[in-house]
Amino acid sequence: MPSSHGDLDRQIEQLMECKPLAEGEVKTLCDQARAILVEEWNVQPVKCPVTVCGDIHGQFYDLIELFRIGGNAPDTNYLFMGDYVGQFFFSFYVIKNDIFSIVSLLLLKEKQ
Repeated sequence: MPSSHGDLDRQIEQLMECKPLAEGEVKTLCDQARAILVEEWNVQPVKCPVTVCGDIHGQFYDLIELFRIGGNAPDTNYLFMGDYVGQFFFSFYVIKNDIFSIVSLLLLKEKQ
Protein backbone atom coordinates (compact mmCIF):
# COMPACT_ATOMS: atom_id res chain seq x y z
CA MET A 1 0.00 0.00 0.00
CA PRO A 2 1.54 3.37 -1.02
CA SER A 3 2.53 5.74 1.76
CA SER A 4 0.49 8.92 2.06
CA HIS A 5 2.16 12.31 1.88
CA GLY A 6 1.59 12.61 5.64
CA ASP A 7 3.44 9.33 6.21
CA LEU A 8 6.28 10.41 3.95
CA ASP A 9 6.56 13.80 5.67
CA ARG A 10 6.65 12.08 9.08
CA GLN A 11 9.28 9.60 7.87
CA ILE A 12 11.45 12.36 6.42
CA GLU A 13 11.19 14.35 9.64
CA GLN A 14 12.03 11.25 11.69
CA LEU A 15 15.12 10.55 9.59
CA MET A 16 16.22 14.20 9.74
CA GLU A 17 16.17 13.79 13.53
CA CYS A 18 18.46 10.74 13.10
CA LYS A 19 15.75 8.40 14.36
CA PRO A 20 15.51 5.10 12.49
CA LEU A 21 12.35 3.93 10.76
CA ALA A 22 10.72 0.64 11.63
CA GLU A 23 11.87 -2.32 9.54
CA GLY A 24 8.43 -2.67 7.93
CA GLU A 25 8.45 1.00 6.89
CA VAL A 26 11.88 0.64 5.30
CA LYS A 27 10.77 -2.46 3.38
CA THR A 28 7.64 -0.67 2.14
CA LEU A 29 9.69 2.36 1.05
CA CYS A 30 12.17 0.12 -0.78
CA ASP A 31 9.36 -1.69 -2.58
CA GLN A 32 7.76 1.61 -3.59
CA ALA A 33 11.09 3.07 -4.77
CA ARG A 34 11.81 -0.09 -6.77
CA ALA A 35 8.41 0.11 -8.49
CA ILE A 36 9.19 3.68 -9.56
CA LEU A 37 12.80 3.04 -10.61
CA VAL A 38 12.11 -0.02 -12.79
CA GLU A 39 9.94 2.22 -14.98
CA GLU A 40 12.81 4.65 -15.68
CA TRP A 41 14.26 4.43 -19.20
CA ASN A 42 17.86 4.53 -18.00
CA VAL A 43 17.57 1.69 -15.48
CA GLN A 44 18.92 -1.59 -16.80
CA PRO A 45 18.30 -5.01 -15.29
CA VAL A 46 21.36 -6.58 -13.68
CA LYS A 47 21.77 -10.33 -13.41
CA CYS A 48 22.54 -11.48 -9.85
CA PRO A 49 24.84 -12.19 -8.22
CA VAL A 50 26.72 -9.03 -9.16
CA THR A 51 29.95 -7.41 -7.99
CA VAL A 52 29.43 -3.66 -7.57
CA CYS A 53 32.56 -1.59 -8.29
CA GLY A 54 33.16 2.02 -7.43
CA ASP A 55 34.46 4.58 -9.90
CA ILE A 56 37.85 3.41 -11.17
CA HIS A 57 38.36 6.69 -13.07
CA GLY A 58 39.16 4.81 -16.24
CA GLN A 59 42.28 3.25 -14.76
CA PHE A 60 43.18 0.24 -16.89
CA TYR A 61 45.36 -1.53 -14.31
CA ASP A 62 42.66 -1.09 -11.65
CA LEU A 63 40.24 -2.88 -13.98
CA ILE A 64 42.71 -5.71 -14.52
CA GLU A 65 43.17 -6.00 -10.73
CA LEU A 66 39.39 -6.17 -10.23
CA PHE A 67 39.21 -9.01 -12.76
CA ARG A 68 42.15 -10.76 -11.08
CA ILE A 69 40.49 -10.61 -7.66
CA GLY A 70 36.83 -11.02 -8.61
CA GLY A 71 37.06 -13.21 -11.67
CA ASN A 72 36.70 -12.58 -15.35
CA ALA A 73 33.48 -11.85 -17.16
CA PRO A 74 31.23 -13.62 -18.00
CA ASP A 75 31.93 -15.84 -14.97
CA THR A 76 31.45 -12.80 -12.72
CA ASN A 77 28.85 -10.09 -13.29
CA TYR A 78 30.09 -6.55 -12.69
CA LEU A 79 28.29 -3.27 -12.21
CA PHE A 80 30.60 -0.26 -12.52
CA MET A 81 29.52 2.94 -10.83
CA GLY A 82 30.72 6.36 -11.94
CA ASP A 83 32.30 7.40 -15.19
CA TYR A 84 34.48 5.12 -17.24
CA VAL A 85 36.96 7.57 -18.69
CA GLY A 86 39.92 9.20 -17.03
CA GLN A 87 42.69 11.20 -18.62
CA PHE A 88 45.53 9.88 -16.52
CA PHE A 89 48.56 8.10 -17.91
CA PHE A 90 47.12 4.57 -17.60
CA SER A 91 43.47 5.44 -18.24
CA PHE A 92 41.12 3.89 -20.78
CA TYR A 93 41.18 7.16 -22.69
CA VAL A 94 44.92 6.87 -23.20
CA ILE A 95 45.08 3.14 -23.87
CA LYS A 96 41.68 2.70 -25.46
CA ASN A 97 42.97 0.14 -27.94
CA ASP A 98 43.99 -2.22 -25.12
CA ILE A 99 40.64 -1.95 -23.35
CA PHE A 100 38.78 -2.36 -26.64
CA SER A 101 40.75 -5.54 -27.24
CA ILE A 102 40.00 -6.94 -23.77
CA VAL A 103 36.28 -6.09 -23.99
CA SER A 104 36.11 -7.60 -27.48
CA LEU A 105 37.77 -10.79 -26.32
CA LEU A 106 35.46 -11.08 -23.29
CA LEU A 107 32.41 -10.57 -25.51
CA LEU A 108 33.65 -13.16 -27.97
CA LYS A 109 34.33 -15.61 -25.15
CA GLU A 110 30.80 -15.12 -23.80
CA LYS A 111 29.29 -15.91 -27.22
CA GLN A 112 31.13 -19.25 -27.46
